[in-house]
Amino acid sequence: MYAAPVLPAARDYGTLYRSFRWQIPARYNIGVDVCDRWAESDPARTAILNVRGDGKVEEVSYGALREASNRLANALAAHGIQRGDRIALLLPQGPAVAVCHIAIYKLGAIALPLAMLFGTEAISYRLQDSGARALISNAQGLAKLAAVRDAALALEVVWSIDGAADGAEDFNAVLARAASEFTPVATTADDAALMVYTSGTTGPPKGALHAHRVLLGHLPGIEIPHEFLPQPGDRFWTPADWAWAGGLLNVLLPGLHYGVPVVAQKFDKFDPEQAYALMAKMRVRNAFIPPTALRMLRSARPPKTPIALRSVGSGGEALGTETYEWGKATLGIAINEFYGQTECNLVLASCAAIAVSRPGAIGKPVPGHSVAVLRADGSQCAPSELGEIAIKRPDPVMFLQYWGKPDATREKFIGEWMTTGDQGVVDADGYFQFVGRDDDVITSSGYRIGPTEIEDCLIRHPAVALAAAVGKPDALRTEIVKAFIVLKSGHTPSDALATDIQGFVKTRLSAHEYPREVAFIDEMPMTTTGKVIRRLLRQRA
Repeated sequence: MYAAPVLPAARDYGTLYRSFRWQIPARYNIGVDVCDRWAESDPARTAILNVRGDGKVEEVSYGALREASNRLANALAAHGIQRGDRIALLLPQGPAVAVCHIAIYKLGAIALPLAMLFGTEAISYRLQDSGARALISNAQGLAKLAAVRDAALALEVVWSIDGAADGAEDFNAVLARAASEFTPVATTADDAALMVYTSGTTGPPKGALHAHRVLLGHLPGIEIPHEFLPQPGDRFWTPADWAWAGGLLNVLLPGLHYGVPVVAQKFDKFDPEQAYALMAKMRVRNAFIPPTALRMLRSARPPKTPIALRSVGSGGEALGTETYEWGKATLGIAINEFYGQTECNLVLASCAAIAVSRPGAIGKPVPGHSVAVLRADGSQCAPSELGEIAIKRPDPVMFLQYWGKPDATREKFIGEWMTTGDQGVVDADGYFQFVGRDDDVITSSGYRIGPTEIEDCLIRHPAVALAAAVGKPDALRTEIVKAFIVLKSGHTPSDALATDIQGFVKTRLSAHEYPREVAFIDEMPMTTTGKVIRRLLRQRA
């Protein structure tokens, strides 16, 4: 048996949308929901199937997750961590991520997931901005932390799942010493639980603070693109890092909520042949795969062992008609596209099972969400009229606020509508189509990348005087980051210097944010107020 679906039994979009009603309880805790609820009734039930480096599969039960998360909650409390404190997680896919999230939620604290791709500056900024008091990582993460720990003034506790190291205690030893029983904090659905940093499209990255209800808000948007999950035999997987909203809230936490086993495997980078082999070996039935990864799968050789996918959801960038048609021809299923943002995720989606599926379109509003295309004055656009995609509040999947940035939070809204900065149209049939952006966000390999953080890093290079980052169209990744650079006096453009600048950004920010192309220019195009005219640079790119 699985957890009951939240959508009605109807298999008609209009009926589903009209009849759905949110059932958000006053008291709700994600950790209790995704772990303790199952552990009490069926502690041996498989929660996670972890494929280790040696290829062996480790089955992790809900009972094991409850005991480990209880021990961690007790250990954190013993170190003074309490309700509302931020706890950073710098970990790859694996059971420890689930244990940490569950413990943090049961403690009433706030989980702060950080991607393993992040470089030192990206980690340092988020630790400082959030005021995180604790960090749980591995040896790879500790190596990055070493360079910036002095700047993270609030950081008091550092534990490593790879054992004790300089400045870090052994995570497993800490758990072994702690008690295995813990009474979860009685949180409300509106209490803060999770903070995910945006990509920084309009300035430095912002911490989007979410309440415990964010998981309940995601459920209709899971059931629709995954063809009414849960179904007998369902098994969930994504190549996306569980630190991203897509990995955490689109797969890990919903899978645990429904009782659908979640497959985990640490990937240093996406390898299409490895992904095919994993899906075949682990009998994956449901997958969230970003469009770029799907394009890489399309160009790879399928495994001899057949895969048996029942549903594939894809989002983060436009899927495109060609990839959509490839999915039907090769995978035997329609890839269901969906849309959302870190601040308000999974609000538009396709579902081929109920004939909501159209090449080149995202889909229609997920039941429970009110989505529209707006003019600049906040009025709704006519069919096929270009405008900004927006979501109406209140909405349980919508963020509470940007951490420490009340002005930015207010500016996100026009009246009761949360704006997205994404341009789109909705046709007469109610299908939404993503057209472009009204900001300078770069969409690459499923990641939304803001130029500010990249540019701030670029100008720290000793040879760089001015820098601007824009997106250049790319057939595989949708866009790549291209940097335009004005050099300081005494430096000469060269391929070697371009390579050095690329490496400088890659090691400090993230492997997906570094500029794949560097162009040296004599003068930066700027407005009279000193702003870079990125439109001209995009034309040059």
